[in-house]
Amino acid sequence: MSFPTKEERAKCWGARDELWKCLDERKEDVAQCKEFRKLYEESCSGQWVKHFDRKRHYLLYKEKIEKDGYEPLDHDKFKS
Repeated sequence: MSFPTKEERAKCWGARDELWKCLDERKEDVAQCKEFRKLYEESCSGQWVKHFDRKRHYLLYKEKIEKDGYEPLDHDKFKS
């Protein structure tokens, strides 16, 4: 596998950005963004798709923590 060219990288990033925009606008409803997901997976290597998917999940988690604050688990609730 060769390293993607500048044009291939730009195409991948553009497809990723379009998918993320669709997900943002549709409150993470993946079903409504199938075409964007397909284009994203066709434009990016599998490793990049995995990386960007993880990054999105992390950014959403980080945003939630910043907005709602951190709530530690109630360990007493899980004791048997």
